[in-house]
Amino acid sequence: MACQQFDTVADHLQMSESERPRLKYPKRSVIVSLPINCEDGSTKVYTGFRVQHHLTLGPTKGGLRFHPDVTLGEVAALAMWMSWKCALTGLPYGGAKGGIACDPHRMMPREVERLTRRYTQEMIPFIGPQIDVMAPDMGTNEQVMAWFMDTYSMYRGGAVPEIVTGKPVELGGTLGRREATGRGVAFLVARALERLGVKAGGATAIVQGYGNVGAIAAREMVSRGLKIIGVSDHTAAFHDPAGLDLDALDAHAAKTGALRGFSSEALADPAGLLTLKCDVLVPAAVERVIDARNAGELKCRVLAEGANGPTTPEADLVLERRGGDVFVIPDILCNAGGVIVSYFEWVQDLQQYYWGEAEVNERLYKALDRSLGLVEARARKDGVSNRTAAMAIGVERVRKAVGLRGLFP
Repeated sequence: MACQQFDTVADHLQMSESERPRLKYPKRSVIVSLPINCEDGSTKVYTGFRVQHHLTLGPTKGGLRFHPDVTLGEVAALAMWMSWKCALTGLPYGGAKGGIACDPHRMMPREVERLTRRYTQEMIPFIGPQIDVMAPDMGTNEQVMAWFMDTYSMYRGGAVPEIVTGKPVELGGTLGRREATGRGVAFLVARALERLGVKAGGATAIVQGYGNVGAIAAREMVSRGLKIIGVSDHTAAFHDPAGLDLDALDAHAAKTGALRGFSSEALADPAGLLTLKCDVLVPAAVERVIDARNAGELKCRVLAEGANGPTTPEADLVLERRGGDVFVIPDILCNAGGVIVSYFEWVQDLQQYYWGEAEVNERLYKALDRSLGLVEARARKDGVSNRTAAMAIGVERVRKAVGLRGLFP
């Protein structure tokens, strides 16, 4: 998908075939073996990955995920998307992504710590505050980033908080980082509704993927007047036209770890949830949930892509043929709140000067508003979709930087 999207934008930009490989292929791809001692006395070897897409504009930036299905191809695609996301939003980063093929939910906490520290140790030759800065992703959290920071700092002989973002505030993390992606989604949803002349008060939303991003986006949309009529996670889906009780949902999810069992009356078909009538649809789970089969059946006014790659290129063609009746906020813009506030955290750590949460949020909203305006203007100017416009801005900035720096002999 990432390569298809790049090729589409490269064609749009009339990029020569000789230019494309330097922008498309990763600068560095690393695979490491990670043996750890398990709590039962055995030794197990895991596989870890890190892909750094380009270092033209500054250090690479991207999450670290722990999931059984992590592959090199997956993290390479996510690293490429992160490159365009950072360039679109004006951040001095290239894209990166890392992962370990493991299931942290089936591991003891001490095992997760050992695995994190072993991965950090193996990555030391390839990372640094001016080389590659990691952040939490699927299956990781603030504690994992704290272990990562501690391991790297022990190697350096002093505290290096700027080696990761998304860490605890007590270790140099920034206020508002955990909520940043979901807040950004809700902010852009509100802006999109304004553009369409739809009042947020009374508008309806469905959130597919009620994890950190989806749950916070839902809360933030409610605070802006929207009503959440549908939610789902990997265990269950619920729909209530009158609106779901988010307090009860959050309490149930906190107690049981999932949505399953929340209600028998509001149970819904997870796949069908995507095509129910609503003003806003937020796919915030995994990739490729909107495809050529269901894209024509979407009944939302705004498609806000909280997840990475939730819409396939084939689905994009279907949406374009619909004549723009669905306002798409593409993933590299919609979920950019996390990396924007990660950048703020990195800057604060480098300066050792910290901001309040209100200032962080104000700066976040300004960055997103500016980026949305650039995307809309480019889409109108070129007569293309919002996704092509967003990708074009990101790719074009990296392309110009690569050209200016030239090619070292």
